[in-house]
Amino acid sequence: MLADIRYWEKIGQKNGFAIPHFNVWNAEMLMGVIDAAEEANAPIIISFGTGFIKNTIFEEFAPMMVSMAKNAKVPVITHWDHGRSMDIVKNAYNHGMNSIMRDASSLPFEENIAELQRIVDYFHPLNIPVEAELGHVGDPGKYEDVMKQYQFTDPDEAKEFVEKTHVDSLAVAIGNVHGVYTSKPQIAFDVLEKIRDKVDVPLVLHGASCIPDEDVKKAVSLGICKVNIHTELGLAAMDAIKENTNVSFLELEQLVRKAVKQRALEKIELLGDYNKADLRLDE
Repeated sequence: MLADIRYWEKIGQKNGFAIPHFNVWNAEMLMGVIDAAEEANAPIIISFGTGFIKNTIFEEFAPMMVSMAKNAKVPVITHWDHGRSMDIVKNAYNHGMNSIMRDASSLPFEENIAELQRIVDYFHPLNIPVEAELGHVGDPGKYEDVMKQYQFTDPDEAKEFVEKTHVDSLAVAIGNVHGVYTSKPQIAFDVLEKIRDKVDVPLVLHGASCIPDEDVKKAVSLGICKVNIHTELGLAAMDAIKENTNVSFLELEQLVRKAVKQRALEKIELLGDYNKADLRLDE
């Protein structure tokens, strides 16, 4: 069933678990994570972003995302990840995404605020929730090099940002980066705690693939209630391909779907999302 991200993030916030956000850009990934969610009776987010358009035409793939979300036995949110412009997030909405992220984190603080005010003013009347990013989650690269120029989220700025923009959720930069980590990530839990003390909106952890399980669990315990996962789905798919070189392509795609499902199940369990689909906010 198509669900509202605000409702489920609030339930996660209240009950101490996080909603897994799975980036999907082909049929095997999409079906694999839906399979996992239904088996685990877990609410999930399925998401697309600009980084995948060389592989998949979003406007043609989106109807499949929306259809599978609507027909799933569990709550499923459709989301656009890291929208870099108003035109991009408008297009996402026009093709069925019922949640958007406008990532203006590369802009100076005041410009980030102004842009998100504009986005919120446009989308809230349409009943579409808006996620933003403050600080800047590192781009893929050698972890030590990325961290030399890393922009951590400032807790005081986070408070001002949320109050002025009225965004529905906030992605934080606390030592997390996108892609594969080349060394053990150093998550700044002290920064996360300070942010959580300053703002009430749900907090989001991007770049969660390959962060040690104990660190992810600690982040959730400190207030993270949405966790973005993509790289590990791809790694699971690649492992399935490498281990099954002598099967037909038809069978290989089925094995990739199963591998994605298994990795998604592991993340659902890790985030405490298992068997949460029946929870209600007023309980």
